[in-house]
Amino acid sequence: MDVLVLIDKLDDLVHNAKPVPLTDQVRVDKEEIYDILDQMRATIPEEIKQARWIVKERQEMLAEAKREAERILTEARERQDRLLSEEEVTKQAERAAEDIVEDARSREREIRLGAEDYADEILGTLEVNLSKFIAAVQRGRERLAGKDEPAEVS
Repeated sequence: MDVLVLIDKLDDLVHNAKPVPLTDQVRVDKEEIYDILDQMRATIPEEIKQARWIVKERQEMLAEAKREAERILTEARERQDRLLSEEEVTKQAERAAEDIVEDARSREREIRLGAEDYADEILGTLEVNLSKFIAAVQRGRERLAGKDEPAEVS
């Protein structure tokens, strides 16, 4: 039985007891009071056990919640570290890619300029040779035309 019910019974017993004439005292049945007190003694330990169990369960739930919160925080920090690390790797890869592209552009410029220089050199040589050939052709035509005496070929 619930302790509060037993307290209410005890209160009713005193409240409904017969008053002793000319005093503030009341007359109650001693056996009824002892019976209610015995029931209270039997009930209180069980309720205390339940209250202790509830307190223990609450403490365990709080401890579990705290462990879970710590676990979540640890996972969040690890994920943050991972993401930061991945971001750093990505930045490093981007910088490396930029360096590679810049090197490729530099090499392309060098190769293009080298090719242009080589082509210019070849064209210059060709121009000189063509000038010599044109001069030789003109001399040959002039000989054929009889304008020039045979000259020594050098």
